[in-house]
Amino acid sequence: MSITDRELCREAIRRTLRQRAGDSPDTPAIARATSETWLLMSAQLTPVIGGNGVDAILNRSLHLTSAAFPWLTSSDEQMDHESLPVRISIRLAGRDPVAAAQASSSLLITFIELLAILIGNSLTRRLLAPIWAVEPQMVEQEKTV
Repeated sequence: MSITDRELCREAIRRTLRQRAGDSPDTPAIARATSETWLLMSAQLTPVIGGNGVDAILNRSLHLTSAAFPWLTSSDEQMDHESLPVRISIRLAGRDPVAAAQASSSLLITFIELLAILIGNSLTRRLLAPIWAVEPQMVEQEKTV
């Protein structure tokens, strides 16, 4: 993913989470926004890469993100595809809003970057464009105006 694509993607994720969490988000709102976004992403991607593919990328994203946010995971947990998003939501809801927002956006950004490595930037963009509050192309246009 090029630097421009990466920045546009990150901004789209942040805007989407802010919009879904509301004007003054508390940690439950951030956790809910993350969960809603994740469910939409999963629904878009499962027909293309399968449920196991989505789970594998989420698990890898969680592993990578937990380097900066170790409280996102617990080494003794066995998580299946249904419990993983719920447990992530619970962990986000148990933190202060700033940490929850940072961890949430970091996890989703990592997921999308890994997905782009697997299926390519163009397909990633096309599959996930309906999810973002503002599509990456629109963000780019705003920056040039």
